[in-house]
Amino acid sequence: MAQDNESSLLFDQPGPKGRRTIRIANWIAAIIFAVVVILVLMRLHNPPDGENQLSWELWRPALDYEAWSDFYLPGLWLTIKASVVAVIGSVIFGFIFGIGRLLPNGLVRAVSGIIVEFCRAVPVLMMMIFFWRWFAFAGISQASYWAVVLGLILYNGSVVAELIRSGVGNLPNGQREASLALGLTRTQSLMQIEVPQAVYAMLPAAVTQLVVVLKDTALGSIIMYTDLLQESRRLGSMYFNILQTLVVASVVYFFVCFLLSHFARWLPKKMQERTAAPADFVEPAAPVAIMDPSNVNQIAVAKEVDEDRYGGAPLQYHAHHRGSNASIQHWRKTRYIQGYDRTQPDTLVDPHKASLEIPDFLKPGRGNRSGGEQKAEDKTGKDGKGGSDKDSRNRS
Repeated sequence: MAQDNESSLLFDQPGPKGRRTIRIANWIAAIIFAVVVILVLMRLHNPPDGENQLSWELWRPALDYEAWSDFYLPGLWLTIKASVVAVIGSVIFGFIFGIGRLLPNGLVRAVSGIIVEFCRAVPVLMMMIFFWRWFAFAGISQASYWAVVLGLILYNGSVVAELIRSGVGNLPNGQREASLALGLTRTQSLMQIEVPQAVYAMLPAAVTQLVVVLKDTALGSIIMYTDLLQESRRLGSMYFNILQTLVVASVVYFFVCFLLSHFARWLPKKMQERTAAPADFVEPAAPVAIMDPSNVNQIAVAKEVDEDRYGGAPLQYHAHHRGSNASIQHWRKTRYIQGYDRTQPDTLVDPHKASLEIPDFLKPGRGNRSGGEQKAEDKTGKDGKGGSDKDSRNRS
């Protein structure tokens, strides 16, 4: 269902004829792809001037145990080692210059912008070659390794800086306005409110950038850095099966990049579960009326919400109390008059008044009377006739 909604945003849903046309086009494309694969395999099996590239004698040295233990796995470790250091350095570089481009100081913004734009514009391979020659003349050990790492840091760090800048720019303006209204400076608002939200929003894109860092380490083979690509080329030159070793190295690159891509897709879903989780049930309560410090009628109304506990408070409870506390002692009757209560308020017993009512036998002046006299007095009181004259005669 979600995929249908996403596709409907890109183009209109095709009708029966459109779906039939798409199905036919997919079948034609699949047939063409299969024919191309068959032609490639036929040419590899019987090249015009060369050996059969599908022969097991060429594939066996590229797949045996020694190839993995001596070439592929050491090369993969050096690739991951350069990638991890480059990722950490890129994050630090991106934070420093990404925040620098957002600071209120004009000079800091200008310098940060020039550095970021320069690192984005210069090809990463050119930076690797430049640093490699510089470190070699300076006598630094592992010049090729540090050249690869530094080139990747500068290029991918500039990308991270742009992600931070765009993430802060996409935040609502109310974030900054609210922080300034609370008394924070622009720098404090940037560091404490805006940048943390931008980092949280750009995290999936930053994880996707890890795939780019891992693949760009292959450029280090040009400056003699021993990575997975360089080790596969060395193995192919030993057994004259360079095609087979490069295919195996490609499969290893694909597997590692697939894991990173899967992690990049899993991370947004996990973040959405944390940010869009169902909120805990909150007991609905009546709104606080204006100029009502005691909140007596609000508490009384909130107690009656249990009749619709899980559906939320009905609208009438929220629409009832407006303005001052003029009807604070007669909220039941007011609700009946306004049409929100179907029950006659005169028949309802206020629990507060019922609890405060004094029993008859505790009332003063009635403790020494007999039962007959009490019943006669009650009957006279109800009829409303001659109550006072009869009482006086009985006393005499």
